[in-house]
Amino acid sequence: MLAINKKAALKFGIDTDFIEKKTDTQKNIEVLGNDLTFLSVREFERTKHVHRLHPYLGKFIPQLVEVFLKKYFKKGDTIIDPFAGSGTALIEANVLGINSVGIELSPFNVLIQKMKTQKYNIKEVEGEILDALKRLKNFSNLLQQKSSLLFDNKIDKFSTDSDYLNYWFSERALQEILFYRSIIKDYKNQGILKIILSRSARSARLIPHYDLARPQNAVRETYWCIKHKRYCDPIDEALKFINRYSYDSIRRIKEFDKLRTNAFIKIYQGDARTKKLPEELKFNGIFTSPPYVGVIDYHEQHRYAYELFNFPRQDELEIGPATRGQNGNAKREYVKGIVDVFKNASENLIDGALVFIVANDKYNLYPDIGKQCSFKLIDVFHRPVLMRTERDSNKYFESIFYFRR
Repeated sequence: MLAINKKAALKFGIDTDFIEKKTDTQKNIEVLGNDLTFLSVREFERTKHVHRLHPYLGKFIPQLVEVFLKKYFKKGDTIIDPFAGSGTALIEANVLGINSVGIELSPFNVLIQKMKTQKYNIKEVEGEILDALKRLKNFSNLLQQKSSLLFDNKIDKFSTDSDYLNYWFSERALQEILFYRSIIKDYKNQGILKIILSRSARSARLIPHYDLARPQNAVRETYWCIKHKRYCDPIDEALKFINRYSYDSIRRIKEFDKLRTNAFIKIYQGDARTKKLPEELKFNGIFTSPPYVGVIDYHEQHRYAYELFNFPRQDELEIGPATRGQNGNAKREYVKGIVDVFKNASENLIDGALVFIVANDKYNLYPDIGKQCSFKLIDVFHRPVLMRTERDSNKYFESIFYFRR
C-alpha cells in the first residue's frame, strides 16, 4: 500500500492488514500506479465539481474511473457506459478528452447526467438560479409572518395529492418545495432548477440527519442524533437547503466548465438490453459499474423526485433490484440481464475493444458473464470500498474485471 494511504488508514483507524488479505495493493501499484484504496483522497476531492451536483447511492468514485481511463485509453477514443447511473464515467472521460456514450433506464438519472454534463451559459444559469431563490425567500418570508395568512387568501397555499410528499415533509417545507416547483416553468434552465429542488427535497424530508440514504419512517419528534451526538429536532424547512444547494450548484458548474474538453458526451434513455445505437458510433471500450444483485432499488432511491416531477417509473425493467432479493432465481435473471446488456453494446464495439466492469462479485458471476459475452478475461483488480458517505459499517470490497473483446 502507498505510504500516503497507510498514513491515512492509521488516522481513520482502518485495518491495513485486513485490506492486504483481501486485495493485492502491490499489484495494483505495479500495474496501475495506484493501490486503489484512495484513502488519502479527501471527501471534497471524491465529490469534486459536478460529481456532487446530486446525491446518488451506489456510484463509484471518480478517481477510480480516472485511473483506468488514463491507463488504457487515449484522447480521442470513445467509451460506452451502458449503466450510466449518475454519469461519473462520462464526466471523467470528457475531462481526459475521451468521447463517451451513456445508456440509462431511469428518466431521473438521465436528467442528473444531462445537468452534470451540459454546457451552460454561466451568466444566464447563475442569474436564473439566484432569481428563483430570491422569489422563494420572499414567499417563505410571507409564509412565516403569520400562519393565518394561509387562510386569508393573501398568499396561495399549495397542495398535492401525493401521499408520499404529504407524509415526508413538514407543512412549511412542503409549501416551499411546491412553490419552487411552481416557478420552474418561468425559466430557461429548468433542468438544473429541478436538480436543485430534488437535492433539497432529499435533505428536507422528516428524517434523522444520519439516515439520508434509506429512511424507513418520518421523524416528527425530537430524537437522539448519532451524527451530531445530541438531541435534534425534525427538519422543518426546505429554504435553507435550496439556498445552500443553489450556490453550491453554481460553484460546481463553474468548476467543471473550466475543466471540460470538446470530447462529446451522448446520453440515451432506455433499456440497455435493447437500446439500439447509431451504427456509426464505434467504441474503443466499455467502462461501467452494473447494479449489484439485490442491493438497490434505483427508482425508489429517488422517489421524492419522481413524486415531484411525475417522471415515468420503469422499476420492472431494473436488473437485480433489491425487491427481487438474492436467491437462485434472482441471480439467474440478473446474469441473463447483464449478458444481454453487454451483447447489445458489443454490436458497436471495435475488434479488440477493452471492457472494464466494476462489481462486488461475491457470487462469482462475472467470469461466466464474460464467457457468455465472448469477452476474454485479461486480469482482475481488487480494492476496498472505504470512506463511504452513507452510514454502513459493512466491510465491502469490489473487483474491476478487465476483459478484451
